[in-house]
Amino acid sequence: MLKSLLVLSLFFFAQTSEPSILSPQAGETLRGKVQIVGNLNVPNFSSAELAFSYASDSNSWFSIQSFSQIPADQNLAMWDTTLVTDGDYVLHLRVMFQDGTSQDIVVSDLKIRNDEIPATETSTPTQEESPLPITATLSPLEAPTATPIFPTPTSLPPNPITITATSIFYYFARGGLIAIVVIFLFAMVLRFRRN
Repeated sequence: MLKSLLVLSLFFFAQTSEPSILSPQAGETLRGKVQIVGNLNVPNFSSAELAFSYASDSNSWFSIQSFSQIPADQNLAMWDTTLVTDGDYVLHLRVMFQDGTSQDIVVSDLKIRNDEIPATETSTPTQEESPLPITATLSPLEAPTATPIFPTPTSLPPNPITITATSIFYYFARGGLIAIVVIFLFAMVLRFRRN
């Protein structure tokens, strides 16, 4: 972070007219949303595209932001690195000029490590910070009594889809009667056709 602030302050004092990416810089480890800072305030600016690629395949670019005019400040884009897998990446800025030429700015060796827990600094206490001894008197506590908890059984509601022997005989007789009527009607149709 301090390195990025130093680069930004140098940028404001230098006011270069060359396109550049000031942050992130080569070799940095990136996590989460990363602000990409750079300079597009150059003479004869036509358009620009900010993209990234895998370090192993710098021919396939994935667009982050396109620019049809010079941005108002040096904050070019916010890159959400949680949308890509952890690995090594390259940042590309291609600036097109009004005369048809272009210039590429490349920041390589960017390490995206969202799945890794960052190492935290541990400090050792100095003599001024030496921890004070803590003394405490502990009294014995009563052991909690464990009461077993058993679930109480609940009765299930009656099944609305019950079949009784009476209903089976009813539907069997009804089906047989319908079959007899259909056969009778079919026989009558055949008899009238012969005549």
